[in-house]
Amino acid sequence: MGLIAVVRGSAWVEGDQGPALELHAGDVAVARGPAPVVVSHEQGARPDVVILPGMRVESPDGRDVDDEWSLGLRAWGNDLDGPTVMLMGCYQVRGEVTQRLVGALPPVIHVRGVDFDTPFISILADEIVRDAPAQSAVLDRLFDVLLVAVLRAWVTHEAPERAGLYGAQSDPVIGHALRLLHDDPAYPWTIAELAARVRVSRAALAKRFSKLVGEPPMTYLSGWRLALAADRLLQPGVTVEAVAREVGYSSGFALSTAFKRERGVNPKEHRARSLAP
Repeated sequence: MGLIAVVRGSAWVEGDQGPALELHAGDVAVARGPAPVVVSHEQGARPDVVILPGMRVESPDGRDVDDEWSLGLRAWGNDLDGPTVMLMGCYQVRGEVTQRLVGALPPVIHVRGVDFDTPFISILADEIVRDAPAQSAVLDRLFDVLLVAVLRAWVTHEAPERAGLYGAQSDPVIGHALRLLHDDPAYPWTIAELAARVRVSRAALAKRFSKLVGEPPMTYLSGWRLALAADRLLQPGVTVEAVAREVGYSSGFALSTAFKRERGVNPKEHRARSLAP
């Protein structure tokens, strides 16, 4: 997942999914990944460099050009005083729960500067050129805060039906239902009890949940439980039986059956594959 904030000038962001976006100073885009996007000065321009995870810079043919494009401390490009300056950060998404949350985002989020009154971009622009103790940690946290602020602004200005899981969080009924499921996934939830807890009928809950989240409540809960289990299984010392009860399955056998049905492997095979060097 990548974040692009325009400090000065303008740029185009294009990908295989969705229309091209023009960014201006103050605008921010978040590319969900893993599909690549092209950031350029004009639509249709061919990329000069490819930015890989870890902010490694290569030419389109795979040649390392990090030193060639370096303009000093944490700065890359072809002109330090060029008309366009951007801040860029990359996040490597790990863990099933995190991937599930990221997967609920559209391919590219665009938040316009006029809708995004925040000091974080200018603070980052000032901080990124400093060479001070623990600077990497400071920059990481600032980028984290900027990402959260962007997502919050996007949800605020986007229609709930288009913001999916994120928009559903702010719905008074579905947001409440999601918090109940997230806070206690091991509880033996039924659609009837969940509806009673949020004080609507079962039909109303099922219809609105599916509309905002994109799937029925119990289907969502099943996927959430399996994502939690997939991450928990990778922690040392835990047993399939213990994980099963933590996430809401009656036994290790029940978890293994659901895991195999949905993912094609059992929990032990998942653990072995994920931890393989």
